[in-house]
Amino acid sequence: MSRKYFGTDGVRGRVGVAPITPDFIMRLGYAAGATLVARDAMPAGERPAVLIGKDTRISGYMLEAALEAGFAAAGVDVMLCGPMPTPAVAYLTRALRLQAGVVISASHNPFDDNGIKFFSAQGTKLPDTVELEIEARLDRAMVCMESAKLGKARRIDDAAGRYIEFCKSTFPNDLDLRGLKIVVDSAHGAAYHVAPSVFHELGAEIVGVGDTPNGLNINHEVGATAPEALRRKVIETRADCGIALDGDGDRLVMVDAAGRTYDGDQLLYVIARQRARAQALPGVVGTLMSNLGFEHALGRLGIALGRAKVGDRYVLEMMQDKGWQFGGENSGHIICLDRHSTGDGIIAALQVLAALQSAHETLAQACADLELYPQRLINVRMPGGFDWKADASIQAAMESAEAALDGSGRTLLRASGTEPLLRVMVEGRDATRVNAQAEAIAQAVRGAFEN
Repeated sequence: MSRKYFGTDGVRGRVGVAPITPDFIMRLGYAAGATLVARDAMPAGERPAVLIGKDTRISGYMLEAALEAGFAAAGVDVMLCGPMPTPAVAYLTRALRLQAGVVISASHNPFDDNGIKFFSAQGTKLPDTVELEIEARLDRAMVCMESAKLGKARRIDDAAGRYIEFCKSTFPNDLDLRGLKIVVDSAHGAAYHVAPSVFHELGAEIVGVGDTPNGLNINHEVGATAPEALRRKVIETRADCGIALDGDGDRLVMVDAAGRTYDGDQLLYVIARQRARAQALPGVVGTLMSNLGFEHALGRLGIALGRAKVGDRYVLEMMQDKGWQFGGENSGHIICLDRHSTGDGIIAALQVLAALQSAHETLAQACADLELYPQRLINVRMPGGFDWKADASIQAAMESAEAALDGSGRTLLRASGTEPLLRVMVEGRDATRVNAQAEAIAQAVRGAFEN
């Protein structure tokens, strides 16, 4: 069965434009609830229950109410925790022994986008088979449960405190953050009221950035996708380092005292390098976008790199298949399965800080053996239904670029799972050659569908 609504990370789009409309989201809640009722046999007199969290977008109020109505109509109880990071919802779903968790968020997108993503009872992204079941039910009419079997709703008042304590528990008991000044950029997003507390309660002096959400400013010139604000604040306040999360708190970028920015590949390398000192580490999972320099640096440590499709759900699936504990994306999604069931920006930052504290190193020292190759990414907007894989001119441009790189780099084309974009990526040792070949491929793509 083909997907009509679910992308690589749930359902996402512009608010008010199908499918992100109140009526569709209510039907989505109902379809997800009906799927849960059909799949999970509950003891007599009990109903399935789900947790709903959201980021700080103004549209979250509207979509939360629609989801709640849909679940209740299907006979599913709803617990509401308000603004909470995506990984917090995953944790609380497990901790409260619920049947599923739901997050209302468009992650790093602008405020006028929003989306819905689901977690299983185990705190992992829903498998494809369950998402397909929900898709199938969306085509059926809603049939409201009789009044006695309707779901109820209540708020979880201590959700933030529970999650803060969970995050702190992932940091080694024999270490603390005393003496460190850390800038924490919460992207005016879901982590604004929890991330600063986690690092402060472990002993750090905290300087806040992006911690005053108003419903409209999420991700705007702050956060992991715009780390310049963090870099400026670190230098201005003479902080030891900076931590930037994205709007839903599952992505991490860091800045050192000198203002250098470190992406997901570099931060995952710091974690893997430290873990490999204490235990055998056969491999780490990255993606098709992971830097060649990262792969080569891991290889020098005797650590293999597995490349999954882009998307943290695919990274997690490969980690589980291989039995590996660490994986991530260069965009900043980092998964440490020995600490959490899903990617978590706060927990990833804690693992990086623990590695630095244990080795008495700075970020620069920990990454000294890692040289990232120049990488150029160009997003080309394309019309729906355009079959770029079958276009001869695009394939010819790719072959020409591979020949020009002469074995010292690689090319990659992939369609975005959330936007109508074709992502063109070229990387190699020579930045000039990389830029030229990326532009050539992008121009071939534009010319293909314009003609």
